[in-house]
Amino acid sequence: MHIKLFSIFLFIPFLTSAQTNPVLSAGNINSVKIENQKVSFKTDHTFGEIIIYSPNIIRVRLDKKELQKDFSYAVIAKPQDKKANITQNEESITIITDSLKAIINKQPYSVAFYTLDGKIINQDEKGLQSSWVDEEVTAYKHMQNGERFIGLGEKTGNLDRRGEGYTNWNTDAFGYATNRDPIYSTIPFYMGIHDGLNYGIFLDNTYQTDFNFGASNDRFSSFAAQGGELNYYFIYHTQLKDIITSYTALTGRMKMPPLWSLGYQQNRYSYYPDTEVMRIAQTLREKKIPADGITLDIHYMDKYKLFTWDKERFANPEAMNKKLNEMGFKTTVIVDPGIKVEKDYDAYEDGLKKDVFIKYPDGTNYSGQVWPGWCNFPDFTNEKARAWWREKVKFFANTGVSGIWNDMNEIATWGQKMPSNILFNYDGKLASNKQAHNVYGMQMARSSFEGMVAATNKRPFILTRAGYAGLQRYTAIWTGDNRSEDDHMLLGVRLMSSLGLSGVSFTGMDIGGFTGGPSVGLYAKWIQLGAFNPYFRNHTAVNTKSSEPWTYGEEVTEISRNYISLRYKLLPYLYSTFNTSVTTGLPVVRSLAIDNTFDPKIYDTQFQNEFLFGQAFLVAPFESTKDFGNIYFPKGNWYNLYTGEKQAGNSEKIIRLSLNKMPVYVKESSIVPMQSLIQSTAEQPTDTLIINIFKGNINNSFVYYEDDGESYNYEKGDFYKRKISYDATHKTIVFDQAEGSFKSKFKYLKLMFHGFDSGDNINSGKALQADFASFLTPISKFDPQGSANSIEGYKVKSVVLSNDAKRFEIKY
Repeated sequence: MHIKLFSIFLFIPFLTSAQTNPVLSAGNINSVKIENQKVSFKTDHTFGEIIIYSPNIIRVRLDKKELQKDFSYAVIAKPQDKKANITQNEESITIITDSLKAIINKQPYSVAFYTLDGKIINQDEKGLQSSWVDEEVTAYKHMQNGERFIGLGEKTGNLDRRGEGYTNWNTDAFGYATNRDPIYSTIPFYMGIHDGLNYGIFLDNTYQTDFNFGASNDRFSSFAAQGGELNYYFIYHTQLKDIITSYTALTGRMKMPPLWSLGYQQNRYSYYPDTEVMRIAQTLREKKIPADGITLDIHYMDKYKLFTWDKERFANPEAMNKKLNEMGFKTTVIVDPGIKVEKDYDAYEDGLKKDVFIKYPDGTNYSGQVWPGWCNFPDFTNEKARAWWREKVKFFANTGVSGIWNDMNEIATWGQKMPSNILFNYDGKLASNKQAHNVYGMQMARSSFEGMVAATNKRPFILTRAGYAGLQRYTAIWTGDNRSEDDHMLLGVRLMSSLGLSGVSFTGMDIGGFTGGPSVGLYAKWIQLGAFNPYFRNHTAVNTKSSEPWTYGEEVTEISRNYISLRYKLLPYLYSTFNTSVTTGLPVVRSLAIDNTFDPKIYDTQFQNEFLFGQAFLVAPFESTKDFGNIYFPKGNWYNLYTGEKQAGNSEKIIRLSLNKMPVYVKESSIVPMQSLIQSTAEQPTDTLIINIFKGNINNSFVYYEDDGESYNYEKGDFYKRKISYDATHKTIVFDQAEGSFKSKFKYLKLMFHGFDSGDNINSGKALQADFASFLTPISKFDPQGSANSIEGYKVKSVVLSNDAKRFEIKY
């Protein structure tokens, strides 16, 4: 008996050593090929490539099988023809550009990125590196001491994502909790910050991806995909804003939106019939609440069927939209991807004929249930289906619609369990739902955008709920079905800030909250905040209290009117800021991390909801229930928007909060162009552009921009662009010569000086007021023939100049 037991014990370690390891690591590099800017290699278990995209961007690819033909829905850039120094020895491969160094170790494969002077920016975790568990591939990165992580697009939680994990799988998240993950869109791009360094990583893989920033472990950060290859771009710059610029160079930047889309938008689920739509529009005009848009939710359709109008509720949509347009309103309508399975329904029959729907493996069309009932769904990863959709959306253009709101495009279906075996064309590559799911919404928005451009030859407004990295090329995005709660209002700020860090500028949230009903105080605070949202949309759900400004009483109506009016006065500033997004990728809503990356205070949860609106305005929202708020002021000096009082930076200040004012401050040396009040962008402002200049100790510049607001002629040079610089060292304000062939709509420039005292040649006079108008006074003396086109030695409150295209200076 003892002999038998001994035999068993001998057998146990034999079984253990014979087991197959479920984790497959890359192993050692055993062959290398260096060709121009690309390093190709094989390891024990994988095939890999390292590609230099630019001096600041290096791409890493790795797969268990030979790498497939390159394809991406997100990346539109090609590698730059830049010389990199690539060498190797028995231990490693070294890549050196003029900005960073990468070392690829051979035994085992791992990659590390360094500054040129040898500081570690990012490196694989030793012993883990990159590996597979079944089809899931993961890159493990060493987590540096004190490392922070920001970005990742539309993610709930804190600004600093350390200690958390996130999943990317586009999800219909109705009334989502403030910590729910995932929600509607996927942008697998984040930035790491440590030791005075910052970098970006974009994982371009459309399968479900998972990011771990030290959740349930104290060793590594990681990013993983449930299928496909490991394919990521490493981006390094000394400044975080330049990482965003490089990321958007990879994935594309937005085009200029139509000017009207930056105005106030009045939404409701739902406004019907047409008489109710006209009542809302007329009331906005009667109450002098500026507005540019009315949005129609699903009840405009005939039994929720796409490309139809309910003829009882909207007997003549063309006439209604024409009348709205005459009143200065543009119409946006909601569209869902589901096409009802119904005999003789034109869209369904035509879709069958053109064979545009997603399918099961046996060739039958997939059906899912949504608002109209059982529906088929166009395969937007198929150019044939995109072309079909482009043709179909002409229906809306032909009835006077100017905007398309793409909803339910995660894809959302009742039950929320689309089968994994549904097949998509994936632009000729054939993919399952696992691979195509996350790009579906983006490709739907793309098709809507391309269809409306083709139908109107104008810029359309396109909005989406779901999307993937690069969505900014086609569409704005809003944060979905939020709740009428204070924490959701503040979460919306963080979502917009994170989207901005992730390359998406045109963002918004449902002002007042979609589900439930806000208190009077919450609504007042939310609409004030909305004036500083890129997309300013008021919206509420069915079976809730009406949520137009006047439904909350006279005081809130007045508050709403004041802040919406301020928004319209600021349109020259906002439109110019959008042009900055077009040219650089920098967002409109800017996390304080962009300019204050290494300031620990801005990551403090009590200050993480503060943001910059463009480069000038510091906005500090608080819960509607608070009487006092603690504000952190980053480096520099800041002016109270309402009083002109100066506040030193690197400081905290507790202020009393009030119902009628959102705390807003202006950064020193800021240049803020404004116009007279208008009731919609269809109305022309007066002929004077007001340039507000705030005294400061730092140099600054602002690029003022105009175009026709509706066409793409600006891409052919038909714009008006002028750089305005504030030189604190030489006490000079410089207007560069204007660029472009577009003639400005403003004949005069009125320069307003703020924060200047009796020691300056320019006397600021009264402090800045909330309406930016009550203190304006004309110049008392100005000689346009003065030497070098300068104004010097005059004590003035404002300066009025002819707005010609010549360069000129003002000294103080």
